[in-house]
Amino acid sequence: MPLTRLNRFISRRSTVETEPAPPVQVSVSAAGMPNGQRAYVIGDVHGRRDLLASLLARIAKDRTQHEDAETHLIFLGDYVDRGPGSSDVIDMLLDLKRSEKNVITLKGNHESAMMSFLQDPMKGKRWLHYGGDATLRSYGIDLVLAELTEEKIRKAGQKLKKNLPDSHLQFISSLEASHVMGDYLFVHAGIEPGRPIDDQKEHDLLWIRDDFLEHTGLFEKVIVHGHSIIPEPEFKENRIGIDTGAFYSNVLTCLVLEGDSKEIL
Repeated sequence: MPLTRLNRFISRRSTVETEPAPPVQVSVSAAGMPNGQRAYVIGDVHGRRDLLASLLARIAKDRTQHEDAETHLIFLGDYVDRGPGSSDVIDMLLDLKRSEKNVITLKGNHESAMMSFLQDPMKGKRWLHYGGDATLRSYGIDLVLAELTEEKIRKAGQKLKKNLPDSHLQFISSLEASHVMGDYLFVHAGIEPGRPIDDQKEHDLLWIRDDFLEHTGLFEKVIVHGHSIIPEPEFKENRIGIDTGAFYSNVLTCLVLEGDSKEIL
């Protein structure tokens, strides 16, 4: 074989041989946690301080029965809006993060929308119509949606900046969009199918619905998410959904993961 043809053959063969293997895909039935780790995963709180307090008490009681495991608390976002106690919920989470070492608080689309309102009330005014008005009230700002004007929206933005504690602003602005543990990826809304996990767009992690929910194929990790309200926790082969609409259903769901076990507390 002539040298030039031989070089082309070697080059093509080398390219084929060095192509990366396709990522391993994981099903719910096969997914597991790292040895000795126990995670309590909490769905969308939406200002329901009462439900969060009750759930944290149940978690504390459950932990006494599993003292051999290192425990993690993973919150899937949407702490604010709709319910009456958004400010109180953030205070509770800040206290929890100060007293516990393994507390993960992820960003939800409602925290993202709140930040948009803080940055520019007119551009972010849609936030007011899907629960932001309740958050304003929790910070002592009364706003009637039926009487909105540009002046009132701008004044509400100014008051929120004034009334919002620095610790709350820091909390909201520093939330992470995802967290990986064992065979699980924890996010608020879901992921874009067909895109590698390490190449996901934050907007999809916070907002996606149908493209993710209707996807039946497996992912590189089992996706644990909230965002899309369901009557009861949903276990699919590629994902686990735990947003049970706490703000109106009075049910705040907690998923417990340890080893290959997946249970609802």
